[in-house]
Amino acid sequence: MSHHHDRHAHPRALLTPAMRSVVDRIARAGHVPMHALSADQARAAYAAGANVLELPTQKLPRVEDFTVMARDGFAIPVRHYAPAAGPLPVLVYFHGGGFTVGGIATHDGLCRRLAHLGHCAVLSVDYRLAPDSKFPTAHNDAWDVVQWVVREGAARQLESTRMALGGDSAGGTLAAACAIEARNVGVPLALQLLFYPGCAGHQNTPSHRTFATGFVIEEPHITYFFEQYIRSAADRDDWRFAPLDGKGPDGYEVDLGGVAPAWIGLAECDPLVDEGVAYADRLRMAGVAVDLEIYRGMVHEFIKMGRAIPEAATAHADAARALRQAFSIC
Repeated sequence: MSHHHDRHAHPRALLTPAMRSVVDRIARAGHVPMHALSADQARAAYAAGANVLELPTQKLPRVEDFTVMARDGFAIPVRHYAPAAGPLPVLVYFHGGGFTVGGIATHDGLCRRLAHLGHCAVLSVDYRLAPDSKFPTAHNDAWDVVQWVVREGAARQLESTRMALGGDSAGGTLAAACAIEARNVGVPLALQLLFYPGCAGHQNTPSHRTFATGFVIEEPHITYFFEQYIRSAADRDDWRFAPLDGKGPDGYEVDLGGVAPAWIGLAECDPLVDEGVAYADRLRMAGVAVDLEIYRGMVHEFIKMGRAIPEAATAHADAARALRQAFSIC
């Protein structure tokens, strides 16, 4: 899969000069590594850095906060972004952060840009985080919001007949798994929009070794996040955590036939790149239309670094084009 990632070469040499400069600045800042922090400290540290390299905030005519009721009565906060008045197609968006950090605020800039460039509403979901809420709570919250859009979205001018699901990193896992849920119950989706999604239950692909340290998200962070989120090792083999290689209740890998078409944007220098490529391959083998972009010389999280990294704006534009085409509003 990763023939060009020879483990004995110099993977840093793959980074673009601007990306290398950001990676070096992060290293020089010398923050305490996330896996050495409590979950609350990790959330605060992530929030403090989340918008430092973001592009200027996109103004929108309508941004509204409300809550959606989860199956257990929890009020899930959501933020509704609308670039225009009247009914609009909708991207339901799940933020990244290893199921442990991140929230509506950390991904506000990205969601505003996707709404503006995609000419669609975006509904950003503040699903419950680990370790207070373990697997599968995040997945259930995500799916409960999707079902709410189907049932009640019209009252908020969300066209549930033109709905996409999206997310980055752990949020990409949630979007991919909810696309499978949607297929299972016959909810039509226009697109699944996945930025460097987590897809595999075990971090054992070559890219996890090649990019284990020095590429923003480090192997100990991944282990830390996942160990906060999963209840036991068995959860790693559940398709809702690992859409690529996880098993369904019948003990078999999930059939991906009939899931929504996918736009997948990956970072070349990311531990998660191999599983993203493998998921694209599995979707294609199941007959699903896939548009796969690999952004050369980029690291995980690059889509939130638009002030320093030109490829971030390129990825936003590519994703937005995929949304407009899926919603037929080219």
